[in-house]
Amino acid sequence: MSKKISVLLVDDHAVVRAGYKTYLSLSERIKDIFEAERGEIACQLYAQLEPDVVVMDLSMPGFGGLESIRRLINRHPHCKILVFSIHNEPVYVTRAIKAGAKGYITKSSAPETLISAVCLIAEGGTFVEPSIAQQLAVSVATEMDESARIKSLSPREFDIFRLLATGMSTREAAESLCLSYKTVCNHNTSVKEKLGIKTLSELALLANRHGIVNRSQP
Repeated sequence: MSKKISVLLVDDHAVVRAGYKTYLSLSERIKDIFEAERGEIACQLYAQLEPDVVVMDLSMPGFGGLESIRRLINRHPHCKILVFSIHNEPVYVTRAIKAGAKGYITKSSAPETLISAVCLIAEGGTFVEPSIAQQLAVSVATEMDESARIKSLSPREFDIFRLLATGMSTREAAESLCLSYKTVCNHNTSVKEKLGIKTLSELALLANRHGIVNRSQP
């Protein structure tokens, strides 16, 4: 017979936690269900109770979900965390997984999905809601394509790309690189064509997405 699973629910809404508890109690595999309304409390309770799985919301006052995940993993490396959030955007999933979460599902998912995810993670597996996993795969493919386009820039084009992404005007970039205004304009056109973008705002977003703007800062 499989070991009974203990769960710590972390969400700042009591009504939502009550709903989770009802869902989870339907499973014969889940025994103890504990609750915490904030990340700070979850960190304290985990040390006392050592539940098998933590079901964590992301949008909470105080630490917030992502910081709570990081703190739990830092203090308890074997902690198994399932994110249960309203957010289905790939950026949230990526950040949660990088922080140390073992799974991610949305609050719009079916009750049986929550139970399946908890049981799988308790056994040492991982679980990402199928629709989100598909979005994530597309996002990763897009990011890889963007990265390849950035690598196709010549050293001079990359310098101009980086400076324009920080908010410099074309004329300011020309002065910074000791180039003529016309030369920088020509390179700027080439950069946009290679990256498949049309505006400076798109250029800045792309640079930010790949950490280029931050790396260029002192």
